[in-house]
Amino acid sequence: MQLDILMIEDEPNIAEAVRFILSREGWQVDLHDDGAGGIEAIEAARPRLVILDLMLPNRSGSEILGDLRAADDPDLAATPVLMLTARGQTEAGGQADAVLAKPFDNDDLRRTVRRMLG
Repeated sequence: MQLDILMIEDEPNIAEAVRFILSREGWQVDLHDDGAGGIEAIEAARPRLVILDLMLPNRSGSEILGDLRAADDPDLAATPVLMLTARGQTEAGGQADAVLAKPFDNDDLRRTVRRMLG
């Protein structure tokens, strides 16, 4: 079974809250907390959706997103990405399919993920 969502977020409270909210909707959510192994985690898991924090230790969300979009595998490169940013940084989402500014409304998160996963 394909993983629904891989979240790369270094703030444990946010990561666990998002996993709780989305798991209650029936989605399987795996967490990764460091930018350094981010692209490798995406390649290994092949999730239907990536939720990616912009500001990560060791490698930024923007760098991971750039690597993902440049992947040789077109299916991998087309993986939908929801970028999480600080308020005022929403333009930094660049190549992301959707952007949510922290703190975000739980209903906005659910609606956005539902739309992205179809």
